[in-house]
Amino acid sequence: MPAWLPRAMVLALALYACYRLGSWAFDQLIGLLINVLIAFFLALAIEPAVSRMSARGMRRGLATFLVFLVVLIAGVGFVVLLGSMLAGQIVDMVEEFPKYLDSVINWVNQTFRTDLSRVEVQDSLLHSDWLQKYVQNSATGVLDISTTVLGGLFRLLTIFLFSFYFAADGPRLRRALCSVLPPARQAEVLRAWEIAVDKTGGYLYSRGLMALISGAAHYILLVILGVPYAPALAVWVGLVSQFVPTIGTYLAGALPMLIAFTVDPWYAVWVLGFVVIYQQFENYALQPKLTSRTVDIHPAVAFGSVIAGTALMGAVGALIAIPAVATLQAFLGAYVKRYDVTDDPRMHGRSRRRGEPVLTRLRSAWRASATDGGEDAAGGIGERQEPGRA
Repeated sequence: MPAWLPRAMVLALALYACYRLGSWAFDQLIGLLINVLIAFFLALAIEPAVSRMSARGMRRGLATFLVFLVVLIAGVGFVVLLGSMLAGQIVDMVEEFPKYLDSVINWVNQTFRTDLSRVEVQDSLLHSDWLQKYVQNSATGVLDISTTVLGGLFRLLTIFLFSFYFAADGPRLRRALCSVLPPARQAEVLRAWEIAVDKTGGYLYSRGLMALISGAAHYILLVILGVPYAPALAVWVGLVSQFVPTIGTYLAGALPMLIAFTVDPWYAVWVLGFVVIYQQFENYALQPKLTSRTVDIHPAVAFGSVIAGTALMGAVGALIAIPAVATLQAFLGAYVKRYDVTDDPRMHGRSRRRGEPVLTRLRSAWRASATDGGEDAAGGIGERQEPGRA
C-alpha cells in the first residue's frame, strides 16, 4: 500500500463527514435563514424612512421603533376591521340561513317537481355521517391549529426582531462588513447596498400608493352600491391585490363579490366588472407611471421572477422576488458594456425593403444570381419564372 493512500482515505472520509454535517445543519437552519432574509428585505424597505428621521436629529433606534410602531398599528387595525367584518357577516348569514334554504328548496320543488321540506333537509344534514366525521376531525385538529398559530407568531416575532436590528444598526453592520474587504470591494458593497435600499423601498412605497388608490376606488363603488363593511373591504382589496403576487387580484375581488351577492346578486356582477376594468387601468396606465422610476423591470421578467421565487421559497419568495431581481439588474447594469445600435430597419421590426412582397424579392435575387452565372443560366431561370409570373 502506498504511504499516501491512508492519509488520502482519511481526508476523503473527513471531507464527506463535513459535507454531511453541513447539509444537515443547512436543512435544520433553512427556516431561520429564510426569516433572516425576510427581515433583511424588510429592513431595506424601511431604511429610507429611518435614515430621513435620523438625519433630522432623532436617534436611529428610536426612529426604527416609531416606524415599526406605525406598521404594527396599521396591521392590527386591518386585522381588527377584517375580523369584525367577517364575524358580523357570519352572524348575518347564520341568521338568514333558513330563508336562503327555504328559497333554494322552493326552487328545487318547482323545477324538479319534488316535495322537499326544510325540516327534513336539516335533519338529514345534522345526522349525516360526513358532518359527524368533520366535527370529530375538527375537534382533534384544534391542537394542530393552535401549534401552527403559535409557530407563526414566533416566526413573526423573529422576523421583526432581526429587521429591527438590521435597520437600527445599519451603519454599524455596513462598517463591520466593509472592514474585512479591500477598498475597491468596499465601494462595490456600499453601492450594491444603496441600490438594494432604493429598489426595495421604491417597490414598497409604489405598491403602497397603488394599494391606497385601489382601496379608494373600490370604496367609492361599494358605498354607491350600499354594500356593508365598505371600509374593511376596500382595505382588503387594496392590500391583497398589490402585495400578493399573481393571484392577489382574484383573491381581493372574491370577498367583495361574496358580500355584495348577499345584498343583491346583480351587485356581485357590478363588482366583478369594476374589478376587471380597474385591473386593466392599473396594468396599462397607473402601474407603469408609478414603478418606472423605482422598479423598472420588464413585466415578463417580473412574472418569471415571481414564479422562480415561489418555486424556491414559496409565498416568501414571491414577495421578495421583484425587488431582488430589480436590485440585481440595476447592479449588473453598471458592469455590462453597451454599444451604439446601428440604424437598421430590422431593429424596428421591419424588413430592409419595406412593402416589397417576399416573392418579388426572391425573384430579384434569383435573376441577379442568374445574370452572374451567364446567359444560359439566365435563360433557364427565365423559363422557370414564366409560370410564376402567370
